[in-house]
Amino acid sequence: MSAVRWGRGAAGFGRALWPAGTPGLLAEEGALGGVWGRKRSSTASPCEQDRRKDWGHAELLEVLKARVRQLQAEGMAEVMVKRVAKRVAVARAPEAGGAQPPRQAPAGAKGAGAKGAAATLSSRWAQKLDSDQQLMEKRKQRLEGKLQKRVEKGAWQKQLRLEPRLLSRKLASQLQHWEQGAPRSPWEEQLAQLLQEAPHRLSSEAAAAPADRGPESRLEGQQQRLLSFFECCLLTGHLPLAHHVLVTHHSKSQQQRLLTLSMYNMVMLGWARQGSFKELTYVFFMLKDAGLAPDLQSYAAALQCMGRLDQDAGTIRRCLKQMAQDGLQLQGLFTAVPLSAEERAELLRAVRKAKPAFTPPRPPVPPPQVNTSPLLREIYAKDPAVSYPRLHLSLKELQGLFQQQLRVEMATTITVESVEKVPLLTKEVLHARKTLAGLRTRWRTALYRELQETKESEAHAAREGRLSLFPYLCLLSEKEVVRMLLQTLQALPAQGESLLFLAHELGLRVFKRKQLRNEVQELEQRYSKYLHLLASDTQVAEPCLPRQHWEALGVPEAPHEQPWPMSVVVQLGKQLAEVLVRAAQMPSSLAAPRSPGTLIPVLYHVYSFRSFRQIGILKPHPAFTQLLETAAERTLTFESTDVPMLCPPLPWTSPHSGAFLLSPTRMMRSVEGSQQHQLLLERCPPAELHGALDALTQLGNCAWRVNGRVLDLVLQLFADKGCPRLGVPAPPSEAPRPPEGRRAPNRCLLPEVSPAEKAEMRRELARRLKVAREMQSLRADALYRLSLARHLRHRVFWLPHNMDFRGRTYPCSPHFNHLGSDLARALLEFAQGRPLGPHGLNWLKIHLVNLTGLKKRESLQARRDYADELMEDILDSADRPMTGRKWWMEADEPWQALACCMEVARAVRAPDPAAYVSHFPVHQDGSCNGLQHYAALGRDSVGAASVNLLPSDLPQDVYSEVAAQVEVFRRQDAEQGVQVAQVLEGFISRKVVKQTVMTVVYGVTRYGGRLQIEKRLREIHDFPQDFVWEASHYLVRQVFNSLQEMFSGTRSIQRWLTESARLISHTGSAVEWVTPLGIPIIQPYHRDSKIMIKGGLQSLTFSSSVDTSQKPNTLKQKNGFPPNFIHSLDSSHMMLTALHCYRKGLTFVSVHDCFWTHAADVAVMNQVCREQFIRLHSQPILHNLSRFLIERFCSDPRTSKNIWVSRLMDTLLSVPKTGTFNLEQVKHSTYFFS
Repeated sequence: MSAVRWGRGAAGFGRALWPAGTPGLLAEEGALGGVWGRKRSSTASPCEQDRRKDWGHAELLEVLKARVRQLQAEGMAEVMVKRVAKRVAVARAPEAGGAQPPRQAPAGAKGAGAKGAAATLSSRWAQKLDSDQQLMEKRKQRLEGKLQKRVEKGAWQKQLRLEPRLLSRKLASQLQHWEQGAPRSPWEEQLAQLLQEAPHRLSSEAAAAPADRGPESRLEGQQQRLLSFFECCLLTGHLPLAHHVLVTHHSKSQQQRLLTLSMYNMVMLGWARQGSFKELTYVFFMLKDAGLAPDLQSYAAALQCMGRLDQDAGTIRRCLKQMAQDGLQLQGLFTAVPLSAEERAELLRAVRKAKPAFTPPRPPVPPPQVNTSPLLREIYAKDPAVSYPRLHLSLKELQGLFQQQLRVEMATTITVESVEKVPLLTKEVLHARKTLAGLRTRWRTALYRELQETKESEAHAAREGRLSLFPYLCLLSEKEVVRMLLQTLQALPAQGESLLFLAHELGLRVFKRKQLRNEVQELEQRYSKYLHLLASDTQVAEPCLPRQHWEALGVPEAPHEQPWPMSVVVQLGKQLAEVLVRAAQMPSSLAAPRSPGTLIPVLYHVYSFRSFRQIGILKPHPAFTQLLETAAERTLTFESTDVPMLCPPLPWTSPHSGAFLLSPTRMMRSVEGSQQHQLLLERCPPAELHGALDALTQLGNCAWRVNGRVLDLVLQLFADKGCPRLGVPAPPSEAPRPPEGRRAPNRCLLPEVSPAEKAEMRRELARRLKVAREMQSLRADALYRLSLARHLRHRVFWLPHNMDFRGRTYPCSPHFNHLGSDLARALLEFAQGRPLGPHGLNWLKIHLVNLTGLKKRESLQARRDYADELMEDILDSADRPMTGRKWWMEADEPWQALACCMEVARAVRAPDPAAYVSHFPVHQDGSCNGLQHYAALGRDSVGAASVNLLPSDLPQDVYSEVAAQVEVFRRQDAEQGVQVAQVLEGFISRKVVKQTVMTVVYGVTRYGGRLQIEKRLREIHDFPQDFVWEASHYLVRQVFNSLQEMFSGTRSIQRWLTESARLISHTGSAVEWVTPLGIPIIQPYHRDSKIMIKGGLQSLTFSSSVDTSQKPNTLKQKNGFPPNFIHSLDSSHMMLTALHCYRKGLTFVSVHDCFWTHAADVAVMNQVCREQFIRLHSQPILHNLSRFLIERFCSDPRTSKNIWVSRLMDTLLSVPKTGTFNLEQVKHSTYFFS
């Protein structure tokens, strides 16, 4: 390579597109200091130093040639001359494309005597010379590679287009004229003139132009993808690329329609931060060409840029004057536009040049926003006597926990030891681990290379103006991506995983990690002040809720995260999965020891049928799976947001701010790519969400710990082949194997096997494979839960909460929480204890009997007496759970029953049971809570009595009553000779009908109910299986008839809700409503839109039901509305109970309609629960819903003549009539929640 070419490469460094330090490809390669070693003092420029090094290499070649001539003159042996000549050829070889290692001279070429001695001496000299030459060659090749890449990057920058292609000929000629006259007409003057001319033109064009509708607009498809592309470009420092794509799209009329004002503003703001006024003016030209009027953000970018460039006051005055003529207020630049402190300072400097006396308005102190809901009036009433609960930890302890959580979130992942049985460290295990370590080292290198090549390919696509994945691939450093891919490979199950699922998961992981907040120091200071409200040894001036205290600290709002379209998430994940497939290879000798040492893929792409659909699967090579099993590495890696927090979560203050310290979390979880829920929340007045925000904060502030004694017993069973009867899954080794002998799968190929036998063999094989997959899934779930439980043992932790689109709350940690199975709940207890008090032990006994599933129709006193009768068994279970009488194993909820036995044993053996400090959570369950809400809505006295809304001496069991009513119908039909009714004699029980009764209120159809009853009938061994299908049809019909008779008011409300939703869907809208606590709800059911991602391993096609540009799915809208509406009511009841319990100083958590608190506080919680249910249903809920739906869907005059709207209006006005049930009776109902 010539010195001139090298010089150009070095000079092009400053013009490179990627700035130094940017995450991704170029940040990894940006520092060249390490190539040249320690920096030395030199007056030569880097370009000149490059030339000198190149000349040094040329001089070395001349020295080697001279040495060859010298040796020839001295009469050295011919072979020695050839050796040196060959080394000269080696030195030249890189320039020709490569070098071959020098061959050894033949043994017969040795001389004798003096010539031999001289040859030996010269040989040593030649070896030294050869070593130096090779070292120089390596340095030269490295340097040449680095500079070549810089040259290519500089060339890329030159290919990026900055000058816009305008569709308006007048504007295009004006831009050309200004560019040619730039020295005489500064760009600042041109911008001022452009702004001055713009409004007259825009005022007439704006209506016809595709004007930006602001944050409320529905960014669908390409628009959403464009916005996320520009955002990622700015995050990764690729502003010229974003500008290039903007220019490319603007220059084509079809693509220009996709561009919105926010996209132009985003690029303008990027240029303003760099002080690039020329490029910013280019964007203004495009803005005008598109017929869009600049807004406050546009002016803020222009003025900020002027401030950075210290422009003259005249230009700034013209800009401000034009802004005023556009009807925009100067103060709005400082109050309505989100700016950093540095951007605000530059903006202020520009404004003060034109208006020296200008003082920016102080950050507006928001007026005290008070929730106006009558349900929450008491919660937000100031009362100095209120005593909110505090944690049991000191301020110093909480600050230490904060630092631990901060380290976890900054690392983005956490590694814990697996609870799998640790193998003996045999030679085989150690060799397998060594082999794996070597493979991973190779894979890291290969992954780095594949990532760089992928980025180069995507960068090439971006140069052509296409929306490539390049900026998304640069969001994380290559080190992070490689680590993430290796974790994915490690966790891949032996049976493989769907490529679509894997792509979705990988894409989501990149999205979640893309933007950790950087204000760590500021967060630390504010969080420390916030802890004064929670710590046990600090005081605050005035008692308040956590959200109120956090807001009083002046904490800035977290930036809103724009979700990525599902297509981007899947495409990015697919690209990363393909990188992993290409890079992960292993020697074929691992699969076949005698095979040649060639490399084979670790992952294979195969097709398989699941649920009658052919899907692509990435499957690990069996040899790799075997290697992992042999190595038996016992570690698991989790995302930091998938594990409980080690300190109290941040209070929820907005729909996108709360929970984790650094990791952005949304208040309302939804399908990725869906925006409709978030848009509704953003439009909602902040005060209207206070109830939901404070309830979520309160649930997340409950401190937890692991029940160590229960954990030890579970781990013992888990290591010893599990116990499925107790909910401890068996290992995969216990899974059913493929049939052998006459039913072996390979016999299907034999000609003598009949088609019926083949079909039966296939069914049996499919059944066994299904069972094996289910066992693998259950085992993995238990492995994650138990490993996290052991990791968190002896620690205090917290479970931050958010909610689904109906308002139902869930912990953010998916693997270890209190919403799981019986086993999962038994592993948890409150970290903060409370003395049992005078009645706490009795509640523990009642709770224990409730967990057994016995005495459900007995009084509370009878349950306490039963517990006293069983005290010997209870104590035996607590002392010898695995070796005693094992009474606890017969309970409905065995592990929770065992944990309660242990707590009762400790309490009764305490010197003073009332003073015993209990950490055990006691539950109170709603009695078929969905039907309770229906009965209260319809004031249905008959239904209310069936679900314990009315006081009674004994609890009513609606499932038994339905079973009894079905039996009456069956007996009548049997007497009339109906065969199936006669067959069912003696088989109709509470268990057979329970699931169907429970889910009818949540929208189960007759088809779904039939499947539930069929499953129950198949579990009855004595029932004739030939009648299962006919009997399930008969029973589901009778169950629905029974419910119609018992809950007539319920069914009428259900029909009204269903019909309303059907008609709303036919008008072309999705069903919306607002909960009694003010949470806006919208059903995300739309007709599926097919999305295809072509190329690569396979083309992926998937359906999305959240595309709001599609018509609503009428079937899902109408079937979903009744259960979703009831879910929104039960969540409102739970939140009200949570807030009032917090106000009374109680610890409270819930599992939907199951409320938990300390044994000492059950009576208080029960009182609050009943009071809030009455207050909730004292509101005219159905009439409020009717008014909202009429205003939302029937108030537009343009649609008044639509036949569907007319029918909808008639239906909404026909609100179901209510009965005579008196809600106040709920206060005295002992078994309402029990």
